[in-house]
Amino acid sequence: MPATPAQADPDIKTVKARVDRLYHEAEAAQERLHDARLDLADLRQDLAGLKADQARQDERLDAVRDQVSDAVVRQLEGEGISTVGQVVVSEDPGSFLDTLSTMSSFNDLQSSLLSDYDTELQALAIRQEATDDRADEIADLTEQLSSEKRTVDDKLAEAKDLLADLEAKERERLLASRSGVSRMPSSVPASGRAAAAIQYAMAQVGDAYVYGAAGESAFDCSGLTMRAWAQAGVSLPHSSSAQYGSGPHVAASDLQPGDLVFYYSPISHVGMYIGNGMIVHAANPGAGVTVSGLYSMPYVGAVRPG
Repeated sequence: MPATPAQADPDIKTVKARVDRLYHEAEAAQERLHDARLDLADLRQDLAGLKADQARQDERLDAVRDQVSDAVVRQLEGEGISTVGQVVVSEDPGSFLDTLSTMSSFNDLQSSLLSDYDTELQALAIRQEATDDRADEIADLTEQLSSEKRTVDDKLAEAKDLLADLEAKERERLLASRSGVSRMPSSVPASGRAAAAIQYAMAQVGDAYVYGAAGESAFDCSGLTMRAWAQAGVSLPHSSSAQYGSGPHVAASDLQPGDLVFYYSPISHVGMYIGNGMIVHAANPGAGVTVSGLYSMPYVGAVRPG
């Protein structure tokens, strides 16, 4: 009986499935990293606002301190004369008593201002601490995602090594099957801003897919759609899940060329609808920017930018 190997060499279908899975895992990690960067930018903006509030409160406290200091000095300068004595020697006792009442009200005002400031300062300190804690969480998440992406890249390199071991003919057939392009539309019916976005995206077909890239000659999925719609004057975030909230949602039956279409749950891929059941998208490192069928991936929904 011939010896049976402990593990047979993987066939073309197994390698294709493994590479597909690893490509998507890497893309999902990259899109989560985009989200973390957007959150971090918001937190930094909030922190800048807190620091500005702190500066304004410091100026207010300085002014209050000056007022209190002046009051104390004036009180010390006249402390040798009793209140009753000041009333007696005053040319206008009624006026002096009015002044004394005003001073008492002034002191009450200072006390109120200091109390209010102390309360606001404590609130700012709480917000500052919460913001710092959140920033630390984002930093930890960013490092975690970077580590995850490195792991996926290692697995991807391993899968590519397996692919390289296959016969050249089989490898060529696998790479051809990965493109997912059944037909390249000669023209895409669109008008207005959508036409500008589609024209840009279609001009990138054949460009490379690079995680985190947004041009000029390489893109990831949300980087391509972001740059395409920028040509039409529409600003989109560099994140597929964030782009899903960037405009009104449209049903699949109402899709128009230029609409953004989203895939997987949680959302981790985005493309652009170009009509006739087709999309243009930055697919993965194996296919690059290409044209595929609308339902070539698990479809989630669509958004109409602008």
